[in-house]
Amino acid sequence: MRVVAGIHKGRQLKAVPGKTTRPTTDKVKEAVFQILGPLFKDGMFLDLFAGSGSLGIEALSRGMKSGVFVDKHPKAIHTIYENVRTLKLDDRVEVFRTEAFRAINAASKRELQFDLILLDPPYKKVNYGKILDEIAKLHLLKENGMIYCEHDTAEELPGDNDHFSVIKQDHYGGTIGITIYKKN
Repeated sequence: MRVVAGIHKGRQLKAVPGKTTRPTTDKVKEAVFQILGPLFKDGMFLDLFAGSGSLGIEALSRGMKSGVFVDKHPKAIHTIYENVRTLKLDDRVEVFRTEAFRAINAASKRELQFDLILLDPPYKKVNYGKILDEIAKLHLLKENGMIYCEHDTAEELPGDNDHFSVIKQDHYGGTIGITIYKKN
């Protein structure tokens, strides 16, 4: 696993030990970040279900100013810390060990808003409709902000609604689906 582009292009990242995470492939990262590209000038991201931190680190490498990593698993948190220390990104990120809904409520209390929210939970373990509704209700996404969702191709994600529009939906291989929403 490596950083695909930006100032840290080609740098290796550690994966979370064990089989509890499923790292996003370089091919998928490259395709997705080409779509998200314009966001990366000084923005802020939230990487829920961060795993190794690979997606958020990619965003930082491509120009985002800062971000918040969230995962509930101790091994994932340890791996995120290792990866951000190796790339000397410590001063640009916050890392929290908690579950996703607690994290987004805490972000709301701090009045944080994000240009990009990355959702890559364990497949078939999260209700995307519920988490998207909560993100909208708490006003966590900035104007023109985007939400990236990686999911099993068999999962049906919500379509356009009052808060978000689907701007890209695609499949990679037999199991990886991506859906990208933009704030209305």
